[in-house]
Amino acid sequence: MDFELSDDQIVLREAANQILSEQSSAARVRAVVDNGGGWDRELWASLMEQGWSGIATSELLGGVGLGWVEAAVLVEALGVYLAPVPLLGQLLVLDVLSCGSLTDASLVVGGITEAHRSALIGGLVSGDMIAAAGFGCLAAKQDSSGWILSGQTEPIPFASSADVVVVRAVDGDGQERLFLIEQDAQSRPAAESAMDQTRELARLSLDGTRATELGGPELVNRYIARGAIAYSAELLGAASRCLDLTVEHAKERVQFGRPIGSFQAVKHRCADMLVDLEGMRSSTWWAAWCAEVADPETALAASVAKSWCSDAADRVLKSALQVHGGMGFTWECDLHLYLKRVQLDRVSFGSAAWHRDRVAEILRARVQSGAGVL
Repeated sequence: MDFELSDDQIVLREAANQILSEQSSAARVRAVVDNGGGWDRELWASLMEQGWSGIATSELLGGVGLGWVEAAVLVEALGVYLAPVPLLGQLLVLDVLSCGSLTDASLVVGGITEAHRSALIGGLVSGDMIAAAGFGCLAAKQDSSGWILSGQTEPIPFASSADVVVVRAVDGDGQERLFLIEQDAQSRPAAESAMDQTRELARLSLDGTRATELGGPELVNRYIARGAIAYSAELLGAASRCLDLTVEHAKERVQFGRPIGSFQAVKHRCADMLVDLEGMRSSTWWAAWCAEVADPETALAASVAKSWCSDAADRVLKSALQVHGGMGFTWECDLHLYLKRVQLDRVSFGSAAWHRDRVAEILRARVQSGAGVL
């Protein structure tokens, strides 16, 4: 079996790196941070011209018509360059909305008309509308007029600029459902102070907010899996860049008349970083491939990837800081920007512990049904 990217996917990755190296350079990212944080609208417009938001959306719906491996390639590049754009949430919400339009109509149980769905998909694919994807679970109840949500979400990237936000909620019967909240200038939450200023963050505080139901448990599971894959890919990109920065520093930094990279302890630490990184790469690409071909292992593969990537990225960043020494914490060193993004990504769409529990639930259900674990 060939576990490498295809030639077309490698070309896509190279093109993504070229665009972002020019338009999401360290200087451009720092300009966003120095301006108080948020996102780069000029970069966003450029990526939309390339069709990035519709990479995994069917051509019949106005997208590029590729798949989740290609989406993971692009999100990985976002992590490498800390691109301050809302692409990740855009991909997840487009995936959910697309489910009711083609062959996956069985995933959707109600709520949204086909005309409205098409309008939302068109706006999101073009980038004229912004989407945000939440993970934390709210409370939902139904009355004669529809569904009402209550509770407060976790900090959601770009929720303060989003036109639509997708969230999970539990109904009175304990069943998880997926909901769409539409926002305007008056209803958008204010951006909050955040450690990671390469993105906007905001919580939705809901108290009797009307929302549109998109689907039940099956759609929720799909949403969680793809969210886990996307965040794993971004963690992979950030960790990959940090390893490169660390190796460069180890070659240039001289102590006792020798580059510190020649010392055995530093060599071993960098080798451990590479081992972690390759595990992240393998698990993320496998999960993305499963999602692309609708493999029954998608949920398991996604949770394995997220649990591994959340912990491995933390180890890689800690080792990078150790090799850089005290300068790794300074404002002048780019490493601290990656550290801040990784700390949020690690717990977004489920922490490592949450996904390990999910893996255990999946495997326990298999054993109880008499099926094999492997």
